[in-house]
Amino acid sequence: MTKPKILLTRKWPESVEKAAAELFDVTYNPEDRPMNRAEMRVALESYDAVLATVTDDVKTGAFTNLKPMARILANYGVGFSHIDVEGARAAGITVTNTPDVLNDCTADLAMTLLMMAARRAGEGEREVRAGNWTGWRPTHMIGTSVTGKTLGIIGFGRIGQAMARRAHFGFGMKILAQSRSPVDPAILAQTGAVQVDTVEDLLPQCDFISLHCPGGDVNRHLINADRLAMMKPTAILVNTARGEVVDEAALAEALKTGVIAGAGLDVFEAEPTVHPGFLECENAVLLPHMGSSTHETRVEMGMRALKNIQQFFDGNVPDDRVN
Repeated sequence: MTKPKILLTRKWPESVEKAAAELFDVTYNPEDRPMNRAEMRVALESYDAVLATVTDDVKTGAFTNLKPMARILANYGVGFSHIDVEGARAAGITVTNTPDVLNDCTADLAMTLLMMAARRAGEGEREVRAGNWTGWRPTHMIGTSVTGKTLGIIGFGRIGQAMARRAHFGFGMKILAQSRSPVDPAILAQTGAVQVDTVEDLLPQCDFISLHCPGGDVNRHLINADRLAMMKPTAILVNTARGEVVDEAALAEALKTGVIAGAGLDVFEAEPTVHPGFLECENAVLLPHMGSSTHETRVEMGMRALKNIQQFFDGNVPDDRVN
């Protein structure tokens, strides 16, 4: 029986690529670079399945007037705001993602960013590396405590809940959660959280804000100049969700002018381009989209994507179908 032809749009962990080769007729991207719109359209017309990443251009228009050979687009990642899901459905293409396997990993990094920004760890390391550290002194690199403070979580799905558990049970933080739909009281109890109705209700009460909501147009610039002004001047914003959730120009200005105290960012709106204003802000911790970047998680993500493909070609509905 002929194996389905699949394309991996980026280089994946070696063990996952090996597993893929055992199951399918695999084509790799040896240059390991993002695929642009035209390349993605060719791929969708040339393979039975395309396994894409957040870096590939499958946004609005990618499926217009397409004559696809592909019947499934498997996303390597949980977020799929970079995919025109409705366009894929109209073209007869199933879309899947890889939820659950990166919850803890991403929450770990969000907590890392929170701690780094609170304790000015990025600034301190840069000072040491530059040879500018002159020794301990009582007023040097004064940050803010985390233990017992109030953390607001916007987007209380699996990753937001994992963040809440770390903050509440690890650091004794009070958790306020804002989500578009009511959260099960049992989950709130398990995570030590209290749900509030709106973002506007949440922001003024919190010492830290961590974003875990979906990206895309529905949440574009959810955090803007007006909402930054609602935060405490001592507050810190953490974003491991999607870059477009934050108005980057407004945040850079807020950091420069003291509207808020700091930020920890792992995602950016025009990746890999970083808003130049952030580079001028010592109170911004900037990481290169590392939320899921552990060996264990990246392998699990790949295996989950392969499982979805295999289920599809076996005639079953993939576990992680999103359309």
